[in-house]
Amino acid sequence: MRLGLALGYWGRGPSPDQVELAREAERLGYDSVWTAESWGSDAFTPLTWIAARTSTIRLGTAVAQMAARSPTTTAMHALTLDHLSGGRMMLGLGLSGPQVVEGWYGRPFPGSPLTATREYVDVVRQVLRRQGPVETDGRFHPLPYRGPDGTGLGRALKSITHPLRPDLPVLLGAEGPRNVAQTVRIADGWLPLYWSPSRPDAYGPGIEELPEGFRVAPMARVKVCDDVPEGLLAVKAMLGFYIGGMGHATRNFHADLMARMGYEEEARHIQDLFLAGRREEAVLAVPDAFADEISLVGPRERIAERLESWRKGPVTDLLAVAPDRTSLRVLAELNS
Repeated sequence: MRLGLALGYWGRGPSPDQVELAREAERLGYDSVWTAESWGSDAFTPLTWIAARTSTIRLGTAVAQMAARSPTTTAMHALTLDHLSGGRMMLGLGLSGPQVVEGWYGRPFPGSPLTATREYVDVVRQVLRRQGPVETDGRFHPLPYRGPDGTGLGRALKSITHPLRPDLPVLLGAEGPRNVAQTVRIADGWLPLYWSPSRPDAYGPGIEELPEGFRVAPMARVKVCDDVPEGLLAVKAMLGFYIGGMGHATRNFHADLMARMGYEEEARHIQDLFLAGRREEAVLAVPDAFADEISLVGPRERIAERLESWRKGPVTDLLAVAPDRTSLRVLAELNS
């Protein structure tokens, strides 16, 4: 099982030690480092900054939001950074949800999310393979554009720049069983948001037979500490925000996933508290058991024991979220 460092997205401002953490992860033998975006910092700029200050560690977006850019723009970002980094880029994509797509990007959330994702990946692949001009009659991403408000002058184009790798890895963030099954068919890897080694069935039968070389790269908070409940508070804060606030009361993919993982009543209660403005209560309402099973928190010996269950399943890459330097080092030692 390879290790990765998941740096996420910025809060109020950039973390002053992200580059040094990435450099330390590289020194410790971590395979990859990942950045993200929500509605603030973007995923590609910090990754480029890290690329310029590292030499071997792979670089991934987990995830770049599809609504933020046309698929050709995303492919341009990926092929550019792949050249500049010497072939270290991995493109992780996610659709996000209606609240962000419509509220932040000002675009309609697709009525057929699977179709929109499939078209997006197809266009990215066409750009990277550079076998001819990019053309698609897609419902969501037609190229050239032939809509009634167009000029009719668009022409199919082929990238001026030759991509360094036509097979640059494309990974998808997916939560629902149908989305996960499609990810296995069309992508090179899957980025689960929550992963419990004891509940792989929560994602559906799509992960039962994976193609050779397919990456399964879940994110998990890693924290070496003596007090497990205290160490889980950061996990619960994240869950409270995502389950309570990252979506509408009637459509929240994160809450739906928690429900499929056996915590339906708790997920709805967290939503109710968060949407009522009782955010601290929402965080405290997250069950310790759920926060614990999707993370690696506690003394070194406890993490070592629990790490074995992560190795036994389909996980190929464990992406450590927000580790301090000690936790980063201990995880590397335990996984060696």
